Amino acid sequence: MLNKEQLESIKEKYKEVNDLIMDPNLLNDMEKYQEAMIEHSSLQEIYDKVIKYESYVNDYESNKALLYENVEEELKDLVKEEQKELEEKIEKVENEIKVLLIPKDPNDERNVIMEIRAGTGGDEAALFAGDLFRMYTRYAEKMGWAIDIISTNEIGIGGYKEAIFMINGKGAYSKLKYESGVHRVQRVPETESGGRVHTSAATVSVMPEAKDVEVNIDPNDLKIDVYRSSGHGGQSVNTTDSAVRVTHIPTGLVVACQDEKSQLKNKDKAIKVLKSRLYEIKREEQEKELAAKKRSQVGSGDRSERIRTYNFPQGRITDHRINKTIYQLQDFLNGYLDEMIEALSNQAQIDKMAAKEL
Repeated sequence: MLNKEQLESIKEKYKEVNDLIMDPNLLNDMEKYQEAMIEHSSLQEIYDKVIKYESYVNDYESNKALLYENVEEELKDLVKEEQKELEEKIEKVENEIKVLLIPKDPNDERNVIMEIRAGTGGDEAALFAGDLFRMYTRYAEKMGWAIDIISTNEIGIGGYKEAIFMINGKGAYSKLKYESGVHRVQRVPETESGGRVHTSAATVSVMPEAKDVEVNIDPNDLKIDVYRSSGHGGQSVNTTDSAVRVTHIPTGLVVACQDEKSQLKNKDKAIKVLKSRLYEIKREEQEKELAAKKRSQVGSGDRSERIRTYNFPQGRITDHRINKTIYQLQDFLNGYLDEMIEALSNQAQIDKMAAKEL
C-alpha cells in the first residue's frame, strides 16, 4: 500500500497549483502562468490516479468488513471474487503512481538544439551525418514540431560535415535526449568497386534550449567576428559580411552561423547555441556530482559512447545500450523512430525505479 501522507501531499500540491492558475493576477506574468499550467498538467495525471487508488482501497476495506458479518455464503463468495478484482486494480494503479512519482527531468518539455558532426570515415561519414540530419528532421515533421536550421557545412554530394539545428515542440527533449552519442554505420559506399563494407561514424549532441535566466553571459566575455558567407568549396554566396562567429573567451567555445542573410539573426542564433552549450556543461557537472547513485544505462549522454549501429547489408539498427534490434532500416531513416525511442524511455524508467529502491 502507498503511504497515506504521500497521497495527501500529492492532493494538496494539486489543489495549490489549481488555485494558483485560477488567480487572475497570474496572467500578468505569462512566463509564470505557462510554468504553472505545465505543472498543473503534469500533476493532473497523478492526481486522478490517486483519487482512483483511494476509491479502490475504500471499496476493498468496505468489502473486508462484509466478510466478517453474518451473511450468506453465496454473498461472501461474490465479495471474495470482487476483492480479487480490486486487489489487481489496486496493484496496477499503485505501480502507475510509483512510476509517476519518479522525479521528472525538468528539461523534458523544452525545445532542443541538435548538433550532428561527421566522424571517422571521410566523405562516407559526412553522407551518414546527412542521413541522420534528414532522419531527425523527418521525425520532427511527423511529430508536428518546427525545425530551425542554425548552421550547416555541406560537402556538396548530399553529406554534411556539420549540421546544427533547433527543434521547437512540446516534449522534444523528452523524446530526443537519448540520441546523444556516437552513431555508427556499416555499408558499402557507392564509390567502392569491390563491394567491401565500410564502417563510418557520426556524433550527435542533443541539448535542451537554455533560458536566458539560466545562463548569464557577460558581453565582455564574447569575441564576435563577422565575415562573408561561403558555400561548397569556399565560394562566396553573399555580398555582405552577414556570417557571424562568436567565441566565448572563458571557455574557448566557438559557434559560427551563416545560414541567415541578416547578420543580427545569425548573431542571435549563434548566442542561443552558445547558451545551450554552456547550460549543457553546467548540467553535466551537476550530474557528475550526483554520480554516487547508479548511473542510468540509457541516459548517460556521453558523446564518446557508441550507442547505435546502422547495418545496411542486414537492414538492421541495433541500440547497444538496451540490446534492441529493429529490422526496418529504411523506415527508421525516414523518421519512424517511435519504437526505439519508446524502448529507450521505458528502460530509463526501469533504471530510475531500480535506483530509487536501492
